Amino acid sequence: MIEQFTPPAPQAGGDPEPVRFLDDAGAYDPSATAEAFADELDAATHDDLRQWYRDMVMTRAFDTECTHLQRQGQLALWVPSVGQEGCQVGLARAAEPQDHIFPAYREHLVAHVRGVGLLNVAAQFRGLSHGGWDVTDPANGNFHLYTLVLGAQTQHATGYALSQVLDAKRRAGSTVLDAGEPAIETGDATMVFYGDGTTSQGDANESLIFAASYQTPEVFVVQNNHWAISVPVTRQSRTPLYRRALGFGMRSVQIDGNDPLAAFAVGRRFLREARTGGGPGYIEALTYRIGAHTTSDDPTRYREPGELEAWQLRDPIARFEGYLRSLGIDDAFFEETRTWATAEARTLRDQILTLPEPEADSMFAHVYTEPHPRVEEQREWLARYESSFAETDGGRA
Repeated sequence: MIEQFTPPAPQAGGDPEPVRFLDDAGAYDPSATAEAFADELDAATHDDLRQWYRDMVMTRAFDTECTHLQRQGQLALWVPSVGQEGCQVGLARAAEPQDHIFPAYREHLVAHVRGVGLLNVAAQFRGLSHGGWDVTDPANGNFHLYTLVLGAQTQHATGYALSQVLDAKRRAGSTVLDAGEPAIETGDATMVFYGDGTTSQGDANESLIFAASYQTPEVFVVQNNHWAISVPVTRQSRTPLYRRALGFGMRSVQIDGNDPLAAFAVGRRFLREARTGGGPGYIEALTYRIGAHTTSDDPTRYREPGELEAWQLRDPIARFEGYLRSLGIDDAFFEETRTWATAEARTLRDQILTLPEPEADSMFAHVYTEPHPRVEEQREWLARYESSFAETDGGRA
């Protein structure tokens, strides 16, 4: 059992400043709140930091190609993650292989780090997959499916975290799961991502209640990108979002979400505490959605250009590049990385355009574990409907 986390005391002016190690230009300049987490950075080598940069540049190149494909009618929808790569790479690299991660629908970089092929991510937005990847395949890094039903993933994650508690209790010889019991060591943790808009939904708050009541080994990550589609976070909450978790009795902290070092250090600490009997934690990562909410959105209708420009100056990739240069990494690495990422993204683009269409019958394959008469009825109806079209040159007449 570890000692209960004590949040930083508010400064005279109100809330403590977010945990930050890098200034906006990438210089190492830790905030006062970062001191408590600085030792976590010892786990990241210079080779690790180079890989983080490659992760960020690769995902952005892929993101850009998918945005273009959607505009060309090749994807039904795309959800950009530009501007949020710093938060995602730090937290993804903070997790251990045995941990389980539940995303929303913008965590492309986390998927990439955990081993999910970016082609699988794109396939679901092209309408060729029911989920995108097999979550039971170890190669996919315990990374669960995207959730477009906003907030649902918080309940999925908390349910899974409850099973981690129950498994640990069974190993200890108990089969009883009681609310109000102290947290126990589980050896693995669950991390769930969602946005500032989802904090206003019942699902997320219900999940916090269960997580706190049963002391799940869970870390809630709110990527506060300042806009829930067209509604600013200031209209949803009069106080910083991290304070909400304090009301549930959780350790909670606000970080600079465009600082990969801050995300890694705090994520690593909170996940370890969750695994070793510290109960759930909550991270509010302050970042910004540079692009549209999705490609069906037009942010110019509700955002001021000056706000966007100010955040573009805090681009997490440029910021992290500045830090790596201060470590002595030269131009050759950055040029090689950009060239490699561009080539990889173009290859993925070609592969996306040649993905095979699934058999229509496949949509019925995994609805129930056993045959179901209603499903069979629908399967037969679709077969009759498909066969009613006259085939000419391989297509419908």
